[in-house]
Amino acid sequence: MTGSLLLNVAVTLSLLPAPGAIERALVQDPPIATFRSSVEVVSVSAVVRDRKGRFVGNLERKDFIVAEAGTPRPILDFRAQSDGPIKLAVLVDISGSMRVGSKTVDAQQAARHLFGALRPGDEAAVFSFDTGLDRVTPFTSDIPSLEAALGHVQAPFRQTSLYDAVARVARAVAAEGPGGGRMPQRSAVVVLTDGIDTRSRLTSEQVATISSSIDIPVYIIAVMSAIDDPRQGGTAQEEISGALPTLARWTGGEMFMASAPAHASVAARQIVDELRHQYVIAFEASNRDGWRALEVRARDRGLTVRARAGYSSGNSGVGVGVVSETQKLR
Repeated sequence: MTGSLLLNVAVTLSLLPAPGAIERALVQDPPIATFRSSVEVVSVSAVVRDRKGRFVGNLERKDFIVAEAGTPRPILDFRAQSDGPIKLAVLVDISGSMRVGSKTVDAQQAARHLFGALRPGDEAAVFSFDTGLDRVTPFTSDIPSLEAALGHVQAPFRQTSLYDAVARVARAVAAEGPGGGRMPQRSAVVVLTDGIDTRSRLTSEQVATISSSIDIPVYIIAVMSAIDDPRQGGTAQEEISGALPTLARWTGGEMFMASAPAHASVAARQIVDELRHQYVIAFEASNRDGWRALEVRARDRGLTVRARAGYSSGNSGVGVGVVSETQKLR
C-alpha cells in the first residue's frame, strides 16, 4: 500500500505545472478571438434631401431600404456623417476646345470657388488632362498652394480624353484612402470641362461603372458661354445633355452648368455641402460575381436619396471590402 501510495503521489506531482507557470499564465494576455468566417461588405454613401432640396439629417438605419437588383438587402451597419473633413480631386480640362471664349478662365475660377469652400482639415489635389493626365499637386490642405498651382496648368492645346482621365483620377482618389487603398468617405472627383470628349478609349458608361464600384462620386461643372446654355435657349454639347449627367448620377454625383461666375460659386458650395452631409450604409455583398445594380431609397417617399448605382462583387469586386462578421464601420 505504501509503495502504491508513493507512486500515485509521484505521478500527481509530475502533472502539476512547473514553479511559476501558474503565475505566468495569470499575467498573459487573453487569447485573441478568431473568426472562421467572413463576409464581403459594401459601403455606400448617400445624400438625402427633402422636397425643397434641403439636406435631411437625423435619419436612422430603419429609415433606409437597400435593394440589389430589386431584392432588399439587410443593412449591417450605418452611420450619419456631418461636418467632417473632405477630400477633392479637382480635374481641369486643358484640351484645345477650352481655348474658345473664356472657358479656361471660367474653369480656373470654378476651382478657386471649390478651394474657398474648404475648411481646415480638408484636402484637395489638382489634376489636368487633355489626351494625357498630369498630377499638378498632391493632396494638401494648403489652399494658397492649390490656388497657385492653377497658374502652372498648361495652356489648352490637344484633343480630349475626358472619360479616361475621370476613371484614372477616381482610382487615384481611392488609392489615397487608409488601409492599403480602402477609400476614405467624403471623397469626390470634380471635373471642370466644356464636356467635349474626342479621344477616350473608355465610354461614359464604363467610367460610371468604375467610379461607382469604388464609391467615388463624380461631380461635373460644365463651363460654357451664355449663348450655349440650354437653360437660356442655347444648344449645348451633346455630352452635356446626355452622357455627362448620366455619368455623374451613376456615381452618386451631379452635373452643374456654369455660364456665369455665380453658377460656378453655387455649384462649388453645393458639392462641398453634400460631401459634409452623408449617410454611410453597409450591407452584405452578393455572392454572385460581377456588376450588381443597386438602389438606395428612403421609406419616406417625400425624401430623395442620391447614391451610386451599383458595385462589383466577387473576384471582380473593386467596391467591396472583406471584413469579419462582427467588424463595424470605422
